[in-house]
Amino acid sequence: METASGDYGAFMEKFTLPPKSAQDLPLNSLTFAIKEIFDVEGYVTGMGNPDWARTHPVATSTAPTVLALLGAGATCVGKTVMDEMAYSINGENIHYGTPRNPCAPDRVPGGSSSGSAVAVGAKLVDFSLGTDTGGSVRVPASYCGIFGFRPSHGAISVSGVIPMAQSFDTVGWFARDPMILSKVGGIIVQLPDIAPVRPSCFIIAEDCFQLSVIPYDVVTQPVVKAVEKLYGGDVLKQEILGDYVKTNVPSLKHFMSKETTDQIYNIPSLSALSSAMRLLQRYEFKNNHGEWITAVKPDFGPGISERVLDALRTTGENIDTCYSVKRELHDALAALLGDFGVLMIPTVPGPPPKLQTNSSELEIFRARAFSLLSIAGVSGFCQVSIPLGMYNNLPLSISLVARHGADRFLLHLVESLYASIKEQKAA
Repeated sequence: METASGDYGAFMEKFTLPPKSAQDLPLNSLTFAIKEIFDVEGYVTGMGNPDWARTHPVATSTAPTVLALLGAGATCVGKTVMDEMAYSINGENIHYGTPRNPCAPDRVPGGSSSGSAVAVGAKLVDFSLGTDTGGSVRVPASYCGIFGFRPSHGAISVSGVIPMAQSFDTVGWFARDPMILSKVGGIIVQLPDIAPVRPSCFIIAEDCFQLSVIPYDVVTQPVVKAVEKLYGGDVLKQEILGDYVKTNVPSLKHFMSKETTDQIYNIPSLSALSSAMRLLQRYEFKNNHGEWITAVKPDFGPGISERVLDALRTTGENIDTCYSVKRELHDALAALLGDFGVLMIPTVPGPPPKLQTNSSELEIFRARAFSLLSIAGVSGFCQVSIPLGMYNNLPLSISLVARHGADRFLLHLVESLYASIKEQKAA
């Protein structure tokens, strides 16, 4: 195996999967990398852990999503480093090293699709594939100052991808350019294409922005000004999302605990949503990998080992309620947004944490992050993280969420909106 020592530590191994050679293919001349969770024929899919790689055979086929990109003219140049078992949003891997954040070298790159985000952010490839269960595309996209797209749940095949938790698993992707982001989506999102549609509303989740340490206007103003210019101010609305979710997702009461109301600042209903998501994630992770972990007793790094242990202890209690929460949130957000409404939230609650920050120090940050990430995660809606440049020398982003199945609408919207954001900055 060729292990990359340079290249920002993004790659596990490099190889070339040549594209289909034909004229006028949409991804001609573009290069991409894939997270080490995708099967490639003839290679072991290592899932970020050497014990997993050691105990699994080489793949006998290539994931259909990878084949679709090759068929559209793109060239795959290798597999990227990821957090072990896809069980972290930090981006640190004790076995293979931590890919270097190209925007902020003293900060984590975000995970678990760390290498894929770094490869795009460092301009080593044009785009890359990751997976997003709890936030593993959206978080590293935000931390590395690039676009990251989590599609509607079920909109892209997860065949040939090692499962983490099937209720939330999605194949996502990264790009520096919104047109490339949209082109890639046009190939791999299994939904009919639509012409660009005027959004019916942009709902700013005001309480969600209070979870962020970045001043409200710094994050929202570039997008608000672009929206006003493109669509007029009448499409902008405000919502206290936590109250809306509490009222319209009654099954969440099972997850509302004292713990979710005592933090410095939180949104109790979204904390409860995060609790439901993480419980179901632990339960499904155990069903997927518990037997292997018990048999092999793999070596996991700090943070990962504790999470895996929690998962192995998980029972079926309250799991049916988690499925009810998923259905109720989907229906509630569908009613709020309609066919072509957009929800505006922070991607994460602040800039990327410093490398090797103590896990206890990260706990409030993680709790707030999952409150935000669980909105699209639990509803199954699509979400895009949009880079907004730098603030205090650290990358800044914002996210837009649209209804399940509105992926192409959201991709078209990002192209228009980002062009307008750049115009505002240049003015």
